Amino acid sequence: MSFPAFSLKVAVVGGGPAGLMAADVLLAAGAQVELFDAMPSVGRKFLLAGKGGLNITHAEPEAAFRGRYRERAAEVGRWLDDFGPEALRAWVHAQGIPTFVGSSGKVFPEGMKAAPLLRAWLYRLRAAGLVLHARHRWTGRIDAVPGGGWTLGFDTPQGPRASTHDAVVLALGGASWARLGSDGAWQPWLAGQGVDVAPLVPANCGFDIAWSDFLRERHAGTPLKNVRLKFTDRTGQVFDRLGEAVLGAGGLEGNLVYAASALLRDEIAACGHADIALDLLPAKDEATLAAALARGRGARSMINHLKEQAGIHGVRAALLREGLDAAQWTALCADPAALAARIKALPLRLIAARPIDEAISSAGGVRFEAMDARQMLAALPGVFCAGEMIDWEAPTGGYLLTACLASGRAAGQGALDWHAHRPRG
Repeated sequence: MSFPAFSLKVAVVGGGPAGLMAADVLLAAGAQVELFDAMPSVGRKFLLAGKGGLNITHAEPEAAFRGRYRERAAEVGRWLDDFGPEALRAWVHAQGIPTFVGSSGKVFPEGMKAAPLLRAWLYRLRAAGLVLHARHRWTGRIDAVPGGGWTLGFDTPQGPRASTHDAVVLALGGASWARLGSDGAWQPWLAGQGVDVAPLVPANCGFDIAWSDFLRERHAGTPLKNVRLKFTDRTGQVFDRLGEAVLGAGGLEGNLVYAASALLRDEIAACGHADIALDLLPAKDEATLAAALARGRGARSMINHLKEQAGIHGVRAALLREGLDAAQWTALCADPAALAARIKALPLRLIAARPIDEAISSAGGVRFEAMDARQMLAALPGVFCAGEMIDWEAPTGGYLLTACLASGRAAGQGALDWHAHRPRG
């Protein structure tokens, strides 16, 4: 005997990309879907991600793409088997929006904006029957209904509300950018229900460095273009990449740092700090640089000598002197080889990750081991998880959004499969 999807009533909690994609899959199968979100409108973090140009995925080879998910590459890979980068692009095209591949391999929608894609998507979801409840904040209440199903509790502008459903998809996000709706408040609620939850930690984040007052006051907010970050962790893993960083008031941030953030964060957790090296002049080799610095400077100041012979000035010159007293700086300036070596490998000690609410994303969350292959919680049958609230992480570059969408699709399909095969009566 078959049980059609239209007999399935589902609550999706969370209106980010993962929740919307789960709703999309469920509606396409004929399920009745109500989506609850704490904010006045859905997709707020999605819209923020698009402010600088919405990077939806990446066009690099499949093996490299999947490797971006590190320890969870196999688990995320199962989502990507069904909805990988090419399928995602085809889905965007189906919304009436062409895509293109940038010079770096990043994939963008035409116009590079998030709003047109979100508008088209929501229009289609509403036309398919989606019932959207804004300003409905889940309280953590989730009560089993005799005979099957769950009653959820929400705080709303009109007061408390309870809503009962056959199945639930939780897509509550991590804990970065809490003002956009992802505050991680769900962690103790699910843990209290027996769900195994890894603590949420910052990902794609900056790191604290004990800058001098001079450097912080003169150069905070200054970009460091074309520098190379080198780092080897306690286990021998090596990060060595060219890119751009930003000298923040409290430390170092920017895309180059974000790319190394998982390794750096884990090193700090294990050792109390992470020691990196910045190559301030990647285009020049150390021997050539030392020879240039050894040329006589006559009456010129060391600052002018560095600028003329090495192109070191401004924030790079300030960084070069950072952490050295007058005697150490004088000794360094008298030794061209040592000065060149410092330019090529400026040592910096990172002492802490920046707060999670400043991070682009978060790691940790519901462990894969707490769910079955359909992403259903073992402790709460009929409750599924999707998106950033699951314990995986990825760098920026389209990898985050791809996996969020793919996980939402997998959760929606998981709910349909569970409904089709669960025992009746």
